[in-house]
Amino acid sequence: MGKQQDKPVNGDKDEDIRGFARLRSTLRLLYHSPSPSAQRFQFAVLIVDLAIIAFFIATPLLRNDDSFLWIDYSIAALLAADLVARALASTDILRWLRQMPVIIDVFILATLLAPAWLINLGFLRIMRLWTLTRTGTFWRPLRKRGLDRYQEPVQAVINLLVFLFVVTGFVYTAFANRGEHASIAGYVDALYFTVTAVTTTGFGDIVLPGTWGKLASIAIMITGISLFVRLAQAIFRPAKVHFPCPQCGLQKHDPDAVHCKACGHLLNIPDEGHH
Repeated sequence: MGKQQDKPVNGDKDEDIRGFARLRSTLRLLYHSPSPSAQRFQFAVLIVDLAIIAFFIATPLLRNDDSFLWIDYSIAALLAADLVARALASTDILRWLRQMPVIIDVFILATLLAPAWLINLGFLRIMRLWTLTRTGTFWRPLRKRGLDRYQEPVQAVINLLVFLFVVTGFVYTAFANRGEHASIAGYVDALYFTVTAVTTTGFGDIVLPGTWGKLASIAIMITGISLFVRLAQAIFRPAKVHFPCPQCGLQKHDPDAVHCKACGHLLNIPDEGHH
């Protein structure tokens, strides 16, 4: 009798396991498949992500609004659902969790769930834009239209924008309204200072006070110059083509490369008119 009673229980467990496996398979197809229905889903997710990033950029201006917390927690629910879905869609959840973009997304989720406690770190939410560019969903529209050669300059522009908004948030959080002689009174002042520091214009009408302010200004200028140089290289340097070397697997080569620069293997890279 005991064995007969256990059969339905074991059957339910097996059905649950099969249902969970089907769920993971469905999510894997939605997030990674090139099928038309999956691409529509991925495009919808991308639009939602861009709307969330727009909210993050506007957060300093909306923080005192009565509806801010409701929007904040709603975005937290969306981000949590996306993280869970992407975890289930991965083939190895533990390895997926160790990826830097995922770690940053989890931290961003923490700032959304505890905005009162982590308000001073809220400016790091804009890094969601950087983590978004680490996914194939973001770049697939470019590749689909044969514009993948622009991926490097677009990534350089995004890196610069993320840096500008992260630094602006830091300057606003750390130096705004600090005493009677504070020259930064609002978010626009912080953005203005960041742009003048990064471009090394330095009008001098807004400065960061004290030793820590000078050190922060130095770090902003050095990092900003590096990002501008990287952007210039991505725009004016000849774009690399993606063509895996049959010998060593090197992915990127000069458009006119005849031999692989890593192993010297003879290449046969097709041009735009011959595929």
